[in-house]
Amino acid sequence: MCGPRSHTQAGRQPRRSRSHRVYPPGHFDKIRKGHVIQCRVIKASPRTEIVFGPSLLERLYAYRGQKVGIVTDAFMAKSGVLDRVQNYLTDCDVLVFDEAIPEPPVDTVSKIARLLADFCPDAVIALGGGSPIDSAKAILAIVRETMPGRRIPSIAIPTTSGTGSEVTSFAVISDPAKGRKFPLISEDLVSDVALLDPEFVRTAPPKVTADTGMGVITHVVEAVVSTEASHFTDAFAEKSLALAFENLPKAYDDGNNLAARDAMHQASCLAGLAFSAAGLGVNHVLAHALDARLHLVHGRINAVLMPYVIDWNAKIPEAAEGYARIAQRVGLDTPSTRAGIRAIEAFNTHFAIPSTLRGLGVDMEEFGRIRSEIVATALADACTASNPRKPSQPELESLLTRVGG
Repeated sequence: MCGPRSHTQAGRQPRRSRSHRVYPPGHFDKIRKGHVIQCRVIKASPRTEIVFGPSLLERLYAYRGQKVGIVTDAFMAKSGVLDRVQNYLTDCDVLVFDEAIPEPPVDTVSKIARLLADFCPDAVIALGGGSPIDSAKAILAIVRETMPGRRIPSIAIPTTSGTGSEVTSFAVISDPAKGRKFPLISEDLVSDVALLDPEFVRTAPPKVTADTGMGVITHVVEAVVSTEASHFTDAFAEKSLALAFENLPKAYDDGNNLAARDAMHQASCLAGLAFSAAGLGVNHVLAHALDARLHLVHGRINAVLMPYVIDWNAKIPEAAEGYARIAQRVGLDTPSTRAGIRAIEAFNTHFAIPSTLRGLGVDMEEFGRIRSEIVATALADACTASNPRKPSQPELESLLTRVGG
């Protein structure tokens, strides 16, 4: 009970007003429609301070003279982006790990965690796309366990507009020996600060812009039709989708369009807030399983899957209503599932994204051999729980046959 405790005598029940009504246990859980609404709780990453606008790297001056660990990748180190960040770490003792790769292997995560724990940092910066940020989250979670009672702040600086990882409670690591990806879900993975600087994505090639941008759209489409969606998550998702539909083609066609880059950076962050609270679904379930075994680009395989998954999910009326609503939100002429699918297909065509796995260059013989394993992995994925339509093995087999081409 919230508020001050009642000063009733021991064993004596507090008085109730005549209007007070006592509901039996489980009453609100059983009633989903009508006058009584089921109680809901969402987590919207309230501890992340999101910073955007000019001169935001000056926030790093707050760590002057401290020990700072940086998790990034080789490209950030070679391209000068790392140097730009380090210029703001005045008088700091800095330890850099530039080995982050997509879906970081659990062995690499463990190794870096041990080294970082020995360094005993005062703060950790994650610099890069989803891979370095996911790596830093998993690494820092291990380090914090070895240093109980000590709070080590984390600062995420995304250099792609796609994963939203800077504000989510998710991270994805892998076990290459088993051909598996493991989505990690914990509030301890949420970054303390997210610095959204569009200058970091200005030089992203068109293909990377398209792949990561379609990842944003996949995140919000799945969040809207999730079984855990709410008005709160819809607010994040629908604004993100509106920004992405308007600005992704602009950023793809002209990488120097800083206004479009800034809009996509914020769209990615909003999408992260949406799906971190609402969850994802079969689109990501299949993407996780496929790119773990076939080593595909995450955003691109999500884009390929999306029209097929939307069509399959839309057999559920609630999902069809959600797809129609977002089609209306982005201004399509016909607010319907079919119109939304056509819009996604048009985006894929504009961005030179194939419509099938065959078009992606997947070895179809290998795909046929491992398809059952891919389906089994997909069904075990935690993201399946929030999909609006509950998949069976035969249904996913059939869906993958269509996607294969």
